[in-house]
Amino acid sequence: MSRSQITRGARLTQADVAPHADGRRDDAGCPVLHVDMDAFYASCELRSRPDLVGLPVIVGGDGSRGVVTAATYEARRYGIHSAMPMSRAKRLCPDVVILPPDFALYAEVSAGVMAVFRDVTPLVEPLSLDEAFLDVSGAIRRLGPPAVIAEDIRSRVHDEQGITCSVGVASTKFVAKLASTRAKPDGLLVVPADRVVSFLHPLPVGELWGVGEKTEQALLRLGLATVGDVAHTPVDTLVRALGHAAGTHLAALAWGRDPRPVEVPEGEKSIGNEETFPRDVDDPEVVRRELLRLSEKVASRLRQQGYAGRTVVLKVRFADFSTISRSRTLRSPTDVGRDIYGTARDLFEALGLQRARLRLVGVRVEGLVDVDEAPRQMMLDEPELGWREAEQAVDRAGARFGRGSVRPARLLRTGEDDGFGGAPVAPRPRG
Repeated sequence: MSRSQITRGARLTQADVAPHADGRRDDAGCPVLHVDMDAFYASCELRSRPDLVGLPVIVGGDGSRGVVTAATYEARRYGIHSAMPMSRAKRLCPDVVILPPDFALYAEVSAGVMAVFRDVTPLVEPLSLDEAFLDVSGAIRRLGPPAVIAEDIRSRVHDEQGITCSVGVASTKFVAKLASTRAKPDGLLVVPADRVVSFLHPLPVGELWGVGEKTEQALLRLGLATVGDVAHTPVDTLVRALGHAAGTHLAALAWGRDPRPVEVPEGEKSIGNEETFPRDVDDPEVVRRELLRLSEKVASRLRQQGYAGRTVVLKVRFADFSTISRSRTLRSPTDVGRDIYGTARDLFEALGLQRARLRLVGVRVEGLVDVDEAPRQMMLDEPELGWREAEQAVDRAGARFGRGSVRPARLLRTGEDDGFGGAPVAPRPRG
């Protein structure tokens, strides 16, 4: 399936999820995204083993008590699945390729994926290393409708991490998660807000969130085989069979009612941006300009959200996908792009990469505090108005005349051919 196609869901017609005549998708009122990596552990391993792409591959321990941690879709066609004993997996597919797990690699790729999400919206709720909910309500004006944002995320994850993901777009977390499952692999499914019921009711009861094997059997004994059956059963009947909490919960879900917001975990406070170059770059000056653009963008987001940060992190990914990061903690928190860039540039220079070919660079600020509570280091002879006030003025100009209407002279178009069409740090086209 091509990246521009939309995977069809259960009993949804093509008209339910296809673009309108003018090219718009029916994603109004659908600000919740569920993004799930495809065969995550296995996909991470295949980045460095392209010779294994298309073959049945599993990740896991190969000892006598080993179990399958992850399996490619080719391996799943043999009936192999996670948590299966490795001995059984090898009986089902004697030619399967077994790779040992590399959890440090998976954590690194996951961090990169989550950075893409947080570049879109601060409202990110990770569920595991390879999936998360996003609320993109606040990003629609800046980035476009939810379906466009979802396509951009899929493109960036593929370009920057070398793996694919599937995205569900819906009005609630529950429906978005169901949609992403039906979009797999490497797909996108939009469930329009006014078609949630027609999407849900044909599904088996086991698809309801919170229905395990025991609850599913109890529902089947009541003759309730589909979500629609549950929806049309009196709530009192469900409560008597399952208890008050479970009965009322399932009754609400069966009609698509899920009021839970996307919740950001405590302590996950960092803001960053990263960019994959259109082609590998070995010119340090191009990298510096990109670091400047990213630093300005991070600083703008910090000010927009009312934060200042103490630690600046530089991320560099090489052409072979190997990745390193370096960080430096400042004397006092900052939300000034000039300070962030100066630190990121110094970290880059200290690497001494010379003509190394780079695929991606990123800048992130950690250790965030509310800007009103951030201690500020005063300098002797410091003017009353400085760089922070200048950048705040740029923010106001951008709000009035459009983002990028005022920018550092170094980021203006030069006409030189550096891989960005004359704009040294223009972002890579998405979608």
